[in-house]
Amino acid sequence: MSEAAAPSRLLEGRIALVTGASRGIGRAVALELARAGVHVVALARTQGALEDLDDAIRAEGGSATLSPCDVTDFPALDRLGAGIFERWGKLDIFVANAGALGPLTPLAHLDPRQWDAVMAVNVTANWRLIRSLDPLLRASDAGRAIFISSAAGNRADMKPFWGPYAASKAALDALARTYAAETAKVSAVKVMAVNPGPLRTRMRAAAMPGEDPLTLKTPEDFAAKLLALCAPAWDETGKLYDFPLDRVLSFNGPA
Repeated sequence: MSEAAAPSRLLEGRIALVTGASRGIGRAVALELARAGVHVVALARTQGALEDLDDAIRAEGGSATLSPCDVTDFPALDRLGAGIFERWGKLDIFVANAGALGPLTPLAHLDPRQWDAVMAVNVTANWRLIRSLDPLLRASDAGRAIFISSAAGNRADMKPFWGPYAASKAALDALARTYAAETAKVSAVKVMAVNPGPLRTRMRAAAMPGEDPLTLKTPEDFAAKLLALCAPAWDETGKLYDFPLDRVLSFNGPA
């Protein structure tokens, strides 16, 4: 789906937080949500890129609040939750997209700081956001938490040299499943992990430098499918949506 297309405003009036919103998957998801009528709280490190996103959203009649922040600034994530509460009193949609690839190198060659950096972005930041946002998602009539994962974390044929990224995504899946179990019977919150598969992004280009990007689907293709998981009508929780298969899976196989 191109950025010029416009879905009907099925989610009018809802509030979403999208992390890593300045480019790639995050930008595409933020735009898609805004086209559907969502007010998007867009979080990313780069002020200029966030302003470009804001211009794109406003050009299509949408609205956004910009939050220039590094997801490893954990006190700032606490303040973010408090700020959303003060302004809206709830959060309807949380798209945990910000991620780090880390070095592709043998585990024995990793510097501990490299390992810690990947875990901080891909795992700890998302736990801190759950901690900050949980009361807001529960206050929604249909809170939706979506964690952008990867097949790297649960491949049967594990690739060498992807240790920090694969381990962090496996941990993120466990985090999402735990949060789903904790909210399933006591709230309207639905929690999903999502495998976007190979997309035409900067991270994919860094991981696979010899790959022809024109053979890959785009973040916009993915964002159009993700919209359904954000809607109040979505009724699955604790499962994995696999975009390449376009199927909802349990973590032990097909749902």
